[in-house]
Amino acid sequence: MYAVIMTGGKQYRVSPGDVLKVEKLALEAGAAVELTEVLLVAREEGLLIGAPLAPGAVVRAKVLEHGKGKKVIAFRYKPKKHVRVKRGHRQPYTKILIESIEVNDAA
Repeated sequence: MYAVIMTGGKQYRVSPGDVLKVEKLALEAGAAVELTEVLLVAREEGLLIGAPLAPGAVVRAKVLEHGKGKKVIAFRYKPKKHVRVKRGHRQPYTKILIESIEVNDAA
């Protein structure tokens, strides 16, 4: 069983037990989170495809930790003009553990 979820403007294919890094969520480490923006659920009975969201589908996850990604360097220069601009950026993320994928068929 797997699902396609959307969080932070990005889409992820997840299964129970997966650990993934998503855009930073405003939750404490150890907190439970319900991801309700489920686009697709694949199960034994077949696919449940949303238009745009799958009705009654919820992905439950647990926040493991917060952190920052690897540094990305943006360097810009103009040759022969002594113009050099160097900037760095580290994107914050939240690491989550997917615990379960639930579908309420009554919805």
